[in-house]
Amino acid sequence: MNKSELIEAMAEDAGITKASAKKALESFLTNVEKTLKKGNRVSIVGFGSWSVSKRAAREGRNPQTGKIINISAKKVVKFKPGSDLRNTDDTGPMKSQ
Repeated sequence: MNKSELIEAMAEDAGITKASAKKALESFLTNVEKTLKKGNRVSIVGFGSWSVSKRAAREGRNPQTGKIINISAKKVVKFKPGSDLRNTDDTGPMKSQ
């Protein structure tokens, strides 16, 4: 599912216009991004949580040449699924809250 498909699904499920759904989704994404940039965690009970983790500098290898290269340290976003999402299988949708 891409962003436009998600907006369409949100609008249909909530009985709102696509414009309203788009505004809500963009607000959600913006606030998640701002929170993570501050180094804080975002949690939605049952769904999951996003956090920022530091990845240490390390040596790697260029797969085309085999030459050893230095990979610098960086921050990465990690997502940990919550219990409802983790317990989902391919037979049906998640439980509604």
